Amino acid sequence: MSTISLRHARVRYGPLEALHGVTVAAPGPALTVVLGRNGSGRTTVLRALAGTVPLSGGAVVWDGTDVTRVPAHERARRGLCLVPERQAVFGSLTVRENLELAASSYDSALDAYPGLEPLLARRAGTLSGGEQRMLALSRALLARARVVLVDEPAQGLSPTVAARTYQLLSELDACVVVAEQRLPPVLRARAALVYELRRGGVVFSGETGEWERRAARRAGSSPSG
Repeated sequence: MSTISLRHARVRYGPLEALHGVTVAAPGPALTVVLGRNGSGRTTVLRALAGTVPLSGGAVVWDGTDVTRVPAHERARRGLCLVPERQAVFGSLTVRENLELAASSYDSALDAYPGLEPLLARRAGTLSGGEQRMLALSRALLARARVVLVDEPAQGLSPTVAARTYQLLSELDACVVVAEQRLPPVLRARAALVYELRRGGVVFSGETGEWERRAARRAGSSPSG
């Protein structure tokens, strides 16, 4: 079992502060969802956990150890896998070569995403956005990581493939953290931990059922047109 968390984390991009003392705790094996509109800080949460952006305050704690100063490549070596929203595959390599970088045997990836099999000889950079997403997720599934961070996993995928993707992520024996603009419909019936961010701060933390009830109350109290 692995857990990872931000504790009172602050991140700055030049003069702008993107995270204002954010605390997010993601237990594992389990799925944690970080929600927020563009500019809310949800992607920065993943980058801070992965070490691809430095903290200006606070800490990253992984399995009880402060890893704030541990570089991103070392976190990856220890079992952390980040799937960013963009540039998540090696475009100059074929689909097969991308998969082989993750594992010598990639049959399970093709079982998860059968649509990749006829594309094995294609260069990843020539794939559609949805196909590249499936390839990036396949590499994450093959990595057998202890912590898996995915920015908008269902982007460009059909509803059926998106539902399958969330099923696969939920079944991983890992601490899984995903960032989404909205709570995916497939997760509404699943037990998952939800954090909602707004303008770089946490405005809600709780389970999916609590978030749904809160969203319903907000919708019911909204003035009608």
